[in-house]
Amino acid sequence: MNAVYSQADLAKRQGVGAKAVVMAAPAGPEQKRILALLADHPDALERSCRPGHLTGSALVIDPADHRILVLYHSKLQRWLQPGGHADGDPDLARVALREAAEETGIDDLQVVEPAIDLDVHRVDPPGESPHEHHDVRFLVVAPSGSEPLGNHESKALRWISSSELASVDADSSLCRLVARALALASRLHSDGVV
Repeated sequence: MNAVYSQADLAKRQGVGAKAVVMAAPAGPEQKRILALLADHPDALERSCRPGHLTGSALVIDPADHRILVLYHSKLQRWLQPGGHADGDPDLARVALREAAEETGIDDLQVVEPAIDLDVHRVDPPGESPHEHHDVRFLVVAPSGSEPLGNHESKALRWISSSELASVDADSSLCRLVARALALASRLHSDGVV
């Protein structure tokens, strides 16, 4: 069962644990790796944790035409979905929604739970040692016709269709996330949820 939340809903929410969020996400090797990180590293929600730490990200879609919002990340120099570090917050849906709002400038975003994808990938940002992001990924719905504003973390933002993923050199992980998000968005639309 899916639930849809606004930033106001999540701002006051308490008692959500990172392990429960990961357990509710799709099962697979990524889930096992993230659960192992949580079990072995009490500081897994802090960006200083190595070999890696938890992040939350958002596949932002416009429900009217199912376009996807991607940003060209300033540090990583590639097109990605919005997202960022947990910074101690175990409510990874709140993290994903917060990051999406900050990085896109779009008001009234809504996050759908549970997470639709998990991914573990290595990053090598300038000025930091290479490390892993254990990413918990959510579908985030934008108000129809939203125009993103962006911030310093990205050089550009673009609404694209799924057929344009190759034009932004989307890797298999982003393609998988898009497929899962669009399937869920279609189901939620037909059920009248979004």
